[in-house]
Amino acid sequence: MIYVKVLGSGCPNCQRLEAETRAALDEAEIAYDLMKITDYADIAAHGVMSTPGLIFNDKIVSAGRIPARAKIIEWALAAEATAL
Repeated sequence: MIYVKVLGSGCPNCQRLEAETRAALDEAEIAYDLMKITDYADIAAHGVMSTPGLIFNDKIVSAGRIPARAKIIEWALAAEATAL
């Protein structure tokens, strides 16, 4: 299982990143626990200065953009491999 955090204010891009991340992880059949972080102080505390942000297992993998689904899967598989 990987731990996923989607960071953002709830804007359309943040919502799209969450939806794309869920779709990618479901497509790859990766077990995950997803948490949405919307408080700006919490977002900054995670080291993300540009939203939307994406974190897998406490590692920032993306900030300020919506990555391609294939890239999300690639990062998730790497996070899953290191979590074992």
